[in-house]
Amino acid sequence: MSTSKKRQAEETPAQPKPKKNKKRKANAPDDELLDTELGLNTLFTKMDNQLLADHLAQKLGRFGTDLSAVEISDMTVSANAIQDTTSWQETRTLEKFPDFLESVTENPELLKKSPKKKGTPHTIIVAGAGLRAADIVRSMRKFQNKENSIAKLFAKHMKVEEQVQFLQNHKTGICVGTPARLMDLIDNGALSLDSLKRLVVDASHIDQKKRGVLDMKDTMMPLARFLSRKEFKDRYDDEKKPLALLFY
Repeated sequence: MSTSKKRQAEETPAQPKPKKNKKRKANAPDDELLDTELGLNTLFTKMDNQLLADHLAQKLGRFGTDLSAVEISDMTVSANAIQDTTSWQETRTLEKFPDFLESVTENPELLKKSPKKKGTPHTIIVAGAGLRAADIVRSMRKFQNKENSIAKLFAKHMKVEEQVQFLQNHKTGICVGTPARLMDLIDNGALSLDSLKRLVVDASHIDQKKRGVLDMKDTMMPLARFLSRKEFKDRYDDEKKPLALLFY
């Protein structure tokens, strides 16, 4: 290098390197789809049944690394099992949850009624945590009356024995709970599925850390086990006694 060029290079200040954007964590929700003010992941308003099935399979593959291929297959829910709700374009807030239920029910007035047999709901709503489930219970009060109790089926401050007693003594059309507790109550016979018409997953809600029920192993895996129970999978495609699987 000539003396003049060397002097010029030394006098020219080094250009700062452009800062690299921090990589978003793999499989993390796209921030553009997250409404942190409302606590919502708006992705679920845009996904049809096939996209939802693919999304569930992706999450199952991510969190189920300790499972065999057969176990993963058994816990997979097909697109045919999921009801497409993309036509319902309202904001999926807690306040709008009852409106959503009415929109997917052929006769919305039936949501205010319960089957004759106690502990036999027509609707089960699945949430990721007890506090969120309690909020959903409160949002469903418009459907509650003397003949139709809204059942709280989650572990937060509630014992299984208390919930068994509640189901044995009350007619309940709508049950709201967490996957593990719901499975316990089905397994011990307190929660009957004889009149069940719809399973609704509280999918759009996100917490302060921008995580929804499908975004954490501790909530996604119990949910996957719950939705893939034989009693449900046998009915997802059953024309005689269909069971609607919906994601709110």
